[in-house]
Amino acid sequence: MRYFKLILIFCCLGFFTTAQQVPQYSQFLQNQYMVNPAATGVYDFMNVTAGGRLQWAGLENAPKTSYLYFSAPASKYRNASMKRTYGVIRKGNKRVKHPTLRYRSLVHAFGGSFVADQYGPFRQLKMMGTYALHLAISRDYNLSFGTGLGISNRSFLPERAQVLSVLTNNGVFDQTYDTYAANQGAQNTMELEAGMYFHGNEAFFGVSMSQLTKDFVQFGNRDFNFDPRMHLFVTGGFEFQVNQDLAITPAFLVKYVRPAPVSFEVMCQAEFQQRYWFALSYRHKDAVIANLGMYVSDKFKIGYSFDLPITPIRRYSAGSHELVLTLMLGRDESRARF
Repeated sequence: MRYFKLILIFCCLGFFTTAQQVPQYSQFLQNQYMVNPAATGVYDFMNVTAGGRLQWAGLENAPKTSYLYFSAPASKYRNASMKRTYGVIRKGNKRVKHPTLRYRSLVHAFGGSFVADQYGPFRQLKMMGTYALHLAISRDYNLSFGTGLGISNRSFLPERAQVLSVLTNNGVFDQTYDTYAANQGAQNTMELEAGMYFHGNEAFFGVSMSQLTKDFVQFGNRDFNFDPRMHLFVTGGFEFQVNQDLAITPAFLVKYVRPAPVSFEVMCQAEFQQRYWFALSYRHKDAVIANLGMYVSDKFKIGYSFDLPITPIRRYSAGSHELVLTLMLGRDESRARF
């Protein structure tokens, strides 16, 4: 294998399989259900979120992720009423705080997602359905439990492999690589996620796990050099209302997958006039991140993030970019944010 630049890709794969088998999101604070199925249907309207992430822009075959998420309480699917309350409505433009559910009874919520994740010659396609049960534990706080069930398709794309014999056109071929490529193919595995989410008017805390079944349940007749590992996510944050126009929310995200070390990210978000937000994050030993976004209307919001690497890869990369578009369908216009 010494003739191939593919060795470098395999080294990178070793990092990904221990640290980034699941997609990485920089805008987790605005989209909790992307990292925790228990946050499915946390608002009383349907969220439809589409996004794309280009990691390490400038590197050939760098990681790319595209995703589509949707979630809503069951009542929104059957057009039934649901008891709810909101923050204090301001006079004049009737702006309200970020909508927060306060259920007085059990509420069921459903959602789904499709994620396409590719890095180098490897690609993963995942489809999943989610369910969450929301419980009211007080007038201001709710506790929800959620699960997700789906299927992943992982495949090796030999045409994207950068082998030295092709790059140099020296006519030398490696039998070891040829054998490896010939025995690779698409492999389907069952995906199972679970989570708990505590949320209220000012605070939230969540714990979730993904890839719980690893590769125990497989479909397909080809071997694939991929070892799915269970991932643990812990999120939390608290909102401070500084004044009528400014709210500050410090938050964190902790990720762990054995045998990689614990990874954590800390964030501080500022929301202005309940319409614009800006946040700075630090991902330990990885990147400094800037997030910004706005509510374009009562039915649509947009967010963008830029990751500036602090590792040696910054010499070869222009950073990472993520764009997220969200539709809020079935939202009561009379109670819009602005």
